[in-house]
Amino acid sequence: MKIDSVPFGTTDWALVPATDHPGTTGTATWRTRRFGDLRVRMVDYSPGYLADHWCDKGHVLLVLEGTLTTELANGDTVTLEAGSSYQVGDDTEAHRSSTTTGARLFVVD
Repeated sequence: MKIDSVPFGTTDWALVPATDHPGTTGTATWRTRRFGDLRVRMVDYSPGYLADHWCDKGHVLLVLEGTLTTELANGDTVTLEAGSSYQVGDDTEAHRSSTTTGARLFVVD
């Protein structure tokens, strides 16, 4: 990833409008900023959230609060607690997220 032509700036995430994205169960609430080709999000998953799709997009994801389970298409699962992160490249390993307790994430893609 190359971050090009993005001037210094700050974000007060509480002021960024929220959009809701229903899962198979529960809801993901995104607050999204775009900087050229770079998308930066603060994401809140409701308790009981299960993504409604397999994702092939690359991300760097940090769990800020709660517990996140990520299932890979090969059947492996990874559970991350607050303070843990993962990274995956575009079109490398399909994945989907879920949480029983809810989670807050910081995602760059």
